[in-house]
Amino acid sequence: MYDYNSADDMKDPQDQIRYPPELLNSLSPSSLPPHHLKLKIGCPIMLLRNLNPAKGLCNGTRLICKAFQRYVIQAEVASGSHIGDMVLIPRIRITAPEEQCPIPFTRTQFPVRLAFSMTINKSQGQTFDKIGIYLPHPPFGHGQLYVAMSRVRTPDSVRFMLDRDNSKIAQQPGSYTRNVVYTEVLL
Repeated sequence: MYDYNSADDMKDPQDQIRYPPELLNSLSPSSLPPHHLKLKIGCPIMLLRNLNPAKGLCNGTRLICKAFQRYVIQAEVASGSHIGDMVLIPRIRITAPEEQCPIPFTRTQFPVRLAFSMTINKSQGQTFDKIGIYLPHPPFGHGQLYVAMSRVRTPDSVRFMLDRDNSKIAQQPGSYTRNVVYTEVLL
């Protein structure tokens, strides 16, 4: 197990007194990597920033951890056209977006997070051998169910987990979920 803690700083040094490091460490906007990153060899991670698009290192790229050093993570690309390539992921300085965080600060950390699961939107454009789709509530947007179900090559490779209360139709056996379709956008 490898533990990496971020270095969090205020953009304005005058604010260091008002916002202690412990407060900054506790903040976790979705666009930033976590303050405390626990990784081990073989675990799946997802890149959170475009590092080198020409080499396939884009936001959302899935990787498998292979080795760890103090300032870099060695990983194997697990998705996209560069699958199988070995890459080095450095620590980088990332500014928290103002719309996600009321305190303007920067975090120096590896731009990754664990990727044992991902949202439907993050999965778009990727193909998997098998997937499990967890839907505690029906999808809320046009085409989301299609995107989720079409990430695999065969229907046998998809499994669903639905909430019992949200997946029943009167006098119908089995479980169901709603497929949201906006007819206005169809041709």
